[in-house]
Amino acid sequence: MAPADLPRDIGGFIRDMRRNAKISLRQLAEQAGVSNPYLSQIERGLRKPSAEVLQQLAGALRVSTPAMYLRAGLLEGDAPGVLEAIAGDPDLTMAQRQSLTQIYDTFRRENAREAAVAAAEAAAEAAAEAAAAEAAAAEAAAAEKAAAGTAAAAEAAADAKTDEVATDGDAAEQAPPVKKAPTTTTPTTEETP
Repeated sequence: MAPADLPRDIGGFIRDMRRNAKISLRQLAEQAGVSNPYLSQIERGLRKPSAEVLQQLAGALRVSTPAMYLRAGLLEGDAPGVLEAIAGDPDLTMAQRQSLTQIYDTFRRENAREAAVAAAEAAAEAAAEAAAAEAAAAEAAAAEKAAAGTAAAAEAAADAKTDEVATDGDAAEQAPPVKKAPTTTTPTTEETP
């Protein structure tokens, strides 16, 4: 049976599974722990089973519970065709269906776990990159501030030097000239002998 050929309702799905397993309605009801009339109503689409009853029926039919839930529309899956194909394949025994379903579920859980780990690693890497960029920006801002401070200090020193030179010039202009004392020379006489 191809997935498109599978019954659209859960009752028809359960009936086909029961018939493929070659067990009677009464036997399935007994194994699942539900009443015979209730199971008959489910198969005919008159009743919709609860999640608990679906779990019991899945166990009795040796089908994975997620496959049963998916078929009943209780689970949203991105690949329901795989589970439906496994569950509806008349060439597989119940044990083979259960094994394939369990393997498939294991692969999906493992892939989901690996995807979660990869996402966590990517988030940690992005956070580290953001922290490094923030640190680099802070370092650049500190260097710019230091350079601005050095330039301001150099400018202040140059201004002070200019002020000092100007002040010295002003002092020279304001100070009275220094008077030189007259120098007198005394004539020297030569003595005659």
